Amino acid sequence: MRVVVIGASGHIGSYLVPALVDGGHDVVTVSRGQREPYRRASVWNRVERVVADRAAEDAAGTFGKRIADLAADVVIDLICFEPESARQLAEALRGTVQHLLHCGTAWVHGPSVQVPTTEDAPRRPFGDYGVKKAAIEAYLLDEARRGRLPATILHPGHIVGPGWRPINPAGNLDLTVFARLAHGEEVLLPNLGMETLHHVHADDVARSFLAAMEHRAASIGESFHVVSPAALTLRGYAESVAGWYGQQASLAFAPYDRWKETVDPDAARATWDHIAHSPNCSVAKAAARLDWRPIHTSLDSVYEAVAWLGARGDLPALD
Repeated sequence: MRVVVIGASGHIGSYLVPALVDGGHDVVTVSRGQREPYRRASVWNRVERVVADRAAEDAAGTFGKRIADLAADVVIDLICFEPESARQLAEALRGTVQHLLHCGTAWVHGPSVQVPTTEDAPRRPFGDYGVKKAAIEAYLLDEARRGRLPATILHPGHIVGPGWRPINPAGNLDLTVFARLAHGEEVLLPNLGMETLHHVHADDVARSFLAAMEHRAASIGESFHVVSPAALTLRGYAESVAGWYGQQASLAFAPYDRWKETVDPDAARATWDHIAHSPNCSVAKAAARLDWRPIHTSLDSVYEAVAWLGARGDLPALD
């Protein structure tokens, strides 16, 4: 098929585009052209690359038509964060594509009531990102169920893998947390360290899009969680990282309101978002309907990222 991937040079696209090419698809990538993909650079010589600034073209009302004019069978949208942007694209693609796949987020749920959370749990999103992504999900699923647009939503957890920083055991992106664990130094965690993070390897996310394409009839009009087999507590995550370096984790704990005074404001805000959501999601629906299962555990995925950072000299090297 002819497949257009919007936002193709990021975490997911770096795995998804090569997999699509290997599968024999005619691939068109759409991005701002400001960075290269993380892996398998030679494959990208076999794709059609379109440079576009989505924000500017959305503002001008031209982005949807640009994508529709590419005459795709399938459109995979990895970078839609505004409901109006989703609406413009959907309206332009009605009657022209066989399948629109949208990358959502596990944060559409807000705080969980029962875990692992399933896709049919009531939506209680909070924060600008979660609220907007939940609105996009509701709109696209309604379009699909009314027969106006064949759409599927895939909801990843915290995407991780070699090439970028993983969310750390304190729930933010500060590499110092990993370094302190590597050296056996004390790490202060918020509350009792029992909130959860649910990572997923970018390769598993890419495979979920392929599975949804393959099982088109079962996926249209549905949303699916895309996460590792199990979430991690902050405390268990920290203990595991320390163990990679042959250390026993030295952990201390403080209520969040006191803990946040020990880190910079951006890190504190990131941690609050993560621990307030504490995602812990089920993948049973994707397994049953799409025959998709994650290959990588949360810890395996983070290990790859930390090893990559160690090889670069950004963190102590792992053996």
